[in-house]
Amino acid sequence: MTTTPIRSTVEANTTVKHEVKDLSLAPLGKQRIEWAGREMPVLRQIRDRFAAEKPLAGIRIAACCHVTSETANLAIALKASGADAVLIASNPLSTQDDVAACLVADYGIPVFAIKGEDNATYHRHVEIALDHRPNIIIDDGSDVTTSLVLHRAHQLPEIIGTTEETTTGLVRLNAMFKDGKLTFPAIAVNDAETKHFFDNRYGTGQSTLDGIIRATNILLAGKVIVVAGYGWCGKGAALRARGMGANVIVTEINPVKAIEAVMDGFRVLPMAEAASIGDIFITVTGNKHVIRGEHFAQMKDGAIVCNSGHFDLEIDLVALNEQSVSNSFVRNSTQEYKLKSGKSVIVLGEGRLVNLAAAEGHPASVMDMSFANQALACEFLVKNQGKLHAGVISIPYDIDQEIARLKLQAIGITIDTLTDDQITYMNSWTVGT
Repeated sequence: MTTTPIRSTVEANTTVKHEVKDLSLAPLGKQRIEWAGREMPVLRQIRDRFAAEKPLAGIRIAACCHVTSETANLAIALKASGADAVLIASNPLSTQDDVAACLVADYGIPVFAIKGEDNATYHRHVEIALDHRPNIIIDDGSDVTTSLVLHRAHQLPEIIGTTEETTTGLVRLNAMFKDGKLTFPAIAVNDAETKHFFDNRYGTGQSTLDGIIRATNILLAGKVIVVAGYGWCGKGAALRARGMGANVIVTEINPVKAIEAVMDGFRVLPMAEAASIGDIFITVTGNKHVIRGEHFAQMKDGAIVCNSGHFDLEIDLVALNEQSVSNSFVRNSTQEYKLKSGKSVIVLGEGRLVNLAAAEGHPASVMDMSFANQALACEFLVKNQGKLHAGVISIPYDIDQEIARLKLQAIGITIDTLTDDQITYMNSWTVGT
């Protein structure tokens, strides 16, 4: 990975600690943040209430997220709430440098994120987030929470709780709880209906294809696209790919999800069989080495491989390197590996999240609900401090429903309400046929 030198240029009137690429990019970032904000009416309403009520006054928050224009609107809402928040990147390739600059220069929010930062810089930023001595961690993949538990046990008494944005992060948190290491509440934001039904399905579905198209400029119609994993992200990618005219194959390890994919009209095969058929491969499983050396060996010449799962482990790039004689970038975010067999395999976004490495991530309108969940989860943790059990807990039903209600209201849609007679019927066990 190319390492981008850190520039921590502080203007005379800026005292906020930060590490961003260049503060002079702030005007472009402000435009981008405001454009995204137009599509985030739910978070805007929450921000306005937060500004009036200050429900997080004095609460220290460490947020580890993709530093995008949508995340910026969450950070601004947290500052309006009275929180003392620090923001770091959750992925080395997802940062929008102009957005990071704007948050520092225009909003006074400490940001430590540079697009292309190396792993050492990323881990140092995790330490900076923990040096903030957070009461709440907003996590995306649970790296900050894991580092806290493993290396900062003396800070655990200061933790009110965490919120987790991703399926991958929740897998880690559940394993942590099973091992007796998760001693505080962790809100499963990813499991909120107003998050995974929309963000994962519609957001990941659209933005993954957007990343593929931006990186390659290829026509999807008529291509064979292999989607590894049929969770909500996989469903979104498969549905959108079919909508663009692709022939979609799904690979799965879960028999129920495999049946669902079949009944949704997709062909289901093991990766060992799909490898020789696919033109484009998308991994969205949350697991490691879904595409391995034996699969690369079977692929067509010029097969394209990309990942939309959180970590860059889904594609076994070590094995691919071992099978290759060379690799080089042939376009932005597009790397060609020349195999010893004479064939080539194309990897997009260095195996990291293609929708953020090669595009701009989820559309703001779906992140509106996801980040509304994050903001309200933080408020819930503070209001219920000392009352919640340790472990992974769900977003309260009434918060989920309120976010959906606000979204409908913002887009001008009304729905039916139950009559008194219907309420009585729904709460009765004596009325039947």
